[in-house]
Amino acid sequence: MSSHDAVLDTAPDPAAPADRRRWIALAIVMTAAFMDLVDVTIVNIAIPSIEQDLGASFGAIQWITAGYALAFAAGLITGGRLGDIYGRRRLFLVGITGFTIASALCGFAAGPEMLVASRLLQGAMAAMMVPQVLAIIHVTFPAHERGKVFGMFGAIVGLGAVSGPLLGALLTQWNLFGLEWRPIFLINLPVGVAGVVLGRKFIAESRAEKALRLDLVGVALVTTGLLMLVYPLTRGRELDWPLWGHLCMAASPLVFAVFVAYEKRKTRKDGSPLVELSLFRVKSFAAGIAVQLTFGVVLGIFFLVWTLYMQIGLGWSPLKAGLTGVPFSIAVSLAAGLSVQKLVPRFGRKVLQAGALTMAAGLLLYIWEAGRYGTDIHSWQMIAPLVIMGLGMGLIVAPLTDAVLSDVPREHAGSASGLINTTGQMGNALGLGLVSVVFFGVIDEKPLTSQGAVGRAFADAFQGSLWWVVAVLAVIFAVMFALPARPKQHLEGGDASGEGAGAGTEEQELVLTR
Repeated sequence: MSSHDAVLDTAPDPAAPADRRRWIALAIVMTAAFMDLVDVTIVNIAIPSIEQDLGASFGAIQWITAGYALAFAAGLITGGRLGDIYGRRRLFLVGITGFTIASALCGFAAGPEMLVASRLLQGAMAAMMVPQVLAIIHVTFPAHERGKVFGMFGAIVGLGAVSGPLLGALLTQWNLFGLEWRPIFLINLPVGVAGVVLGRKFIAESRAEKALRLDLVGVALVTTGLLMLVYPLTRGRELDWPLWGHLCMAASPLVFAVFVAYEKRKTRKDGSPLVELSLFRVKSFAAGIAVQLTFGVVLGIFFLVWTLYMQIGLGWSPLKAGLTGVPFSIAVSLAAGLSVQKLVPRFGRKVLQAGALTMAAGLLLYIWEAGRYGTDIHSWQMIAPLVIMGLGMGLIVAPLTDAVLSDVPREHAGSASGLINTTGQMGNALGLGLVSVVFFGVIDEKPLTSQGAVGRAFADAFQGSLWWVVAVLAVIFAVMFALPARPKQHLEGGDASGEGAGAGTEEQELVLTR
């Protein structure tokens, strides 16, 4: 989507009779965003239960999370453009309908293969739905009300981040109707059906007057390149690292090179490339995309290995693991609000760099505790490292979009924002793929002859993975020197798009909290 697209449906007059309808529309799209975000965080906490119930391999477990991220990343920009062309209400309804159907397929999955396929569909449908949320808000509310509305949206995002793991833990632990982990997906069905029925009635249609064209070839090329990199990483360990896997990973840069060449041609042909390559001439944007990609890798590695460490290595219940993560989620939300409102206007990029160092300090403390206490570690002993990590992550997550967009020309703010979010999801998928190397690679070297041996192996692998995450954060800290010292604030103008810079921080929070 482009930030300079015109809107056919103007925002309604606050005094008009339709005033009540737009607040109902807001509740509908926010509920959909909440459902999507909670669904992602719910899955992480239920991964060990899924692995045990379905007899899924660790490669399949990685794909249950990485497949969603990959499908979401591949479709995010295209989903936004489809909304511009065919109508945001229509695409929102298509997305939420597909997401609900995919949730049902996940809930009734008979095996790991069906669950992975259903998660891919769920990610693709989320990519149709999520871009419309901020676009609908943008065209439904006048500029003077958007600050309040986006503040409510940010609160919903924070609530989803905190409640997702807890809800997933409770649903898994309760084993409702003997369904074990399945209610984490089935809970979406009544919410999704209500969203479709009410959305048809209360959401006004809008579309862009001069929407960018689709770039399906670009989507296919970038998805192929990512698959050639991520698929061998997740499957290679189980297949004893076959030759075809190494060849695929070696060939993926060639596919990305073809993608760049095609995007240049597409730009000359009709000016609607998937990726606006001229943006990379802006030093701060190129650096910001690198930060976004590597930070996505950090999140992809940490959250999966953390869940496996607590539930399989330490033998904790889903509920105990979910409750252990609450201080982390609260710390992220608190630091995110503080960084945007108080710290960044005063200290600029130093806040983001302080976030990287703080997060690394929390990880180092976690590594020390995991080594010091071994499998006898308690939840309360994890509070300090998790709070420190959460504060660090909050200092990075919230202000990153504005910092990256700071020097981007206003007319490209929409496509730049969409690219930032897509890159974060790609990094997430790559990080989940790398878990095979940094986590399971260590476990494979250990004899798992007893539960105690399993616990020690998982604790060692967890510590090893965190060292990799610390190393990536050191790279992120260095790359952040290329960000603007004082990010300029992008003010909302007449953006038609939900990808516009004015909505950037909220969308960034929604995507990164995954």
